[in-house]
Amino acid sequence: MSWTELDEIKARLNKAWAKGKLLRSPLDNYDGWPLRYPLRHPAAGELGSRFAEAQKWVQRWCAHEEKHDFQLEWRDINSRDIGRNELPVAIQFDYPEDAQALIGKRRAGRDYTRLCEQITTSCPDLLDWCARKPLAVLELQPAWPRLLHVIHWLRQHPRPNVYIRQLELPCVDTKFIESHKKVLGELLDEVLPAGQIDSDARGVSGFEQRYGFLNKPAQIRFRLLDPSLYIQGMSDLQIPVTDFAKLTLPIQQIVITENEINGLALPNMPGAMVIFGLGYGLDSLKQANWLADKTIHYWGDLDTHGFAMLDQLRSYFPQTQSLLMDRATLLVHEPLWGEEPKPTRKRLSRLTDHEQALYEDLCLDRLAPALRLEQERIGFEHVKAALAGLRGGT
Repeated sequence: MSWTELDEIKARLNKAWAKGKLLRSPLDNYDGWPLRYPLRHPAAGELGSRFAEAQKWVQRWCAHEEKHDFQLEWRDINSRDIGRNELPVAIQFDYPEDAQALIGKRRAGRDYTRLCEQITTSCPDLLDWCARKPLAVLELQPAWPRLLHVIHWLRQHPRPNVYIRQLELPCVDTKFIESHKKVLGELLDEVLPAGQIDSDARGVSGFEQRYGFLNKPAQIRFRLLDPSLYIQGMSDLQIPVTDFAKLTLPIQQIVITENEINGLALPNMPGAMVIFGLGYGLDSLKQANWLADKTIHYWGDLDTHGFAMLDQLRSYFPQTQSLLMDRATLLVHEPLWGEEPKPTRKRLSRLTDHEQALYEDLCLDRLAPALRLEQERIGFEHVKAALAGLRGGT
């Protein structure tokens, strides 16, 4: 095995830097220092056979010690051939700045200390966060003044009930907040009282709800399949969820499907409408109490997630029936089978016996691995035949 050289120590320090271990925050007060790394050094038996190499190795380390801010730890090694010799057996860095200097990070280390002081002076509650995420502190260096503006504004205006676009803060625009939602979320969770945070909303997509901003209203898109029900001549509409919930249309039958083209292609049906493009956003329908006494058919992909969405919809509207999500439809379209990227295996309690049997076959790969039949692959004549079987289908 080769003896330790300076490049190996640098590599270890770079790994420690990448994990934030060489950055000292105002919180840690030099905990874990001095930092010591053992050196692989010539063994006693090697001193006799490789004395010249060992001597040069020691000389290199002496030169390194003279040039850099670290100390070598020495030990007497007794060789039967040449007697007692003193060799470096470990390298020690007394302070983070010394280790940073060896890998060219001293300036960054000073920047981190300076930033921590500025951030925690402005907002002491961020001390723990700065200690946990030192590299993030550095990466966000140009953004900190604006991040702190946002934090202080929200502390002064809890759950403001305005759109982010309406904020008037120095040098802070909508795009800045949009691009920094993730880190702002982490920081706001550190400083805001629990009562000002909606814990049910998570992640970047839940930022507005979590901290009390107005969000872009969720929309529901639908087509009226009965020309006699068109609204001022319009059949294809998209309106906010709250407005959809207030509708009082004389609809008897509703088809809900995921694929947009399917929603656009469905033929006319008396007293019917189609809702499309919601995905797992089916929960936006639960406010529409006027759907409770309607005949509802759900047409999703024939895969595990399609059945999960059917199960979800039935939690709001138990009368929902599945459409084109049966074993016969699956088998007749075998040449068009595909593969589901990330199947679910969750337990579903609202499927019929036939649906449950097919769902279990899909979960257990009994027909094919991760089997999926996307709804747009089903032949349209097959679709029209299924729709004709519904009440009022033409």
